[in-house]
Amino acid sequence: MRRPKVLVTRRIHPDALNLLQNVADVDVWTEDRPVPREVLLQRVADVDGLYSMLTDKVDEELLERAPRLRVISNMAVGYDNIDVAACTRRGIPVGHTPGVLTDTTADLAFALILAAARRLVEAVDYVREGKWTTWSPDLFLGYDVYGATLGILGLGRIGAAVARRATGFGMRVLYHSRRRHEEVEAALGITHVDFDTLLAESDILSIHTPLTPETYHLIATDELAKMKPSAILVNTARGGVVDPDALYHALKEGLIAYAALDVTEPEPIPANHPLLSLPNCIIVPHIGSASHATRRRMALMAAENLLAGLQGERLPHCVNPEVYTH
Repeated sequence: MRRPKVLVTRRIHPDALNLLQNVADVDVWTEDRPVPREVLLQRVADVDGLYSMLTDKVDEELLERAPRLRVISNMAVGYDNIDVAACTRRGIPVGHTPGVLTDTTADLAFALILAAARRLVEAVDYVREGKWTTWSPDLFLGYDVYGATLGILGLGRIGAAVARRATGFGMRVLYHSRRRHEEVEAALGITHVDFDTLLAESDILSIHTPLTPETYHLIATDELAKMKPSAILVNTARGGVVDPDALYHALKEGLIAYAALDVTEPEPIPANHPLLSLPNCIIVPHIGSASHATRRRMALMAAENLLAGLQGERLPHCVNPEVYTH
């Protein structure tokens, strides 16, 4: 009996790779960069399963090149890199890794909040550059996090986890989301507000909404103008939620005080991008889930999704469960 063939588009944790190799012939892209598009289109030609990353675009063109494809497993919570509707039309279930990275990403969001508010990156660079010669009462004055108003845009798992962390800092927490979460409100003492109120009253605005056509550039010129001049913007969701040109202008002109980004548009951000010239903008390379334990769990969850699909079983974490009703 022929073993199924699987393409894994990046190096993954050995435990996950071993799971796949026990039941399938596995082709792994081992270079430390995304699979070039043409290479990806060639390598999917005879695969039964695709173990993808958020850097891999899975669209109609790719699906047409992969006539044997039976399952796709994305090693990410988000799946805006995948044309899910096209997969569903072909009866291909799509897996993802929800829940597993919630607390790790929330930790990073709060790390960025603290780093931006207290200007840590600027201060570290100041010392490294040999500029620290004496204590000064106005050196790197930042903003208090304790007692500040935290605005959360999108109260999913990660947004709620950030809200829980904020309670330890005695913060007032507001949120805006597609729907109210009254149980979370009651448990954490947070308040649902409309979008404009969130923008106007937040000292720190933390973004946790998925990227959809409705949320693309949701934070742009008009929205940034409604924020406080002392406000800090933090984005650990998807880069496309924020208009980078509008953000640059807002930071440059002092419309807001600071930004801290784990995600960018484009991604990766070019080294000559204007945002990188600003002292009041921190950018890190999409490391929200980058802890040893979490990346291992993500890899295993994605492998389990893929194996279920190859064996004709329902995916444990399926983006398009309607595929099973067709």
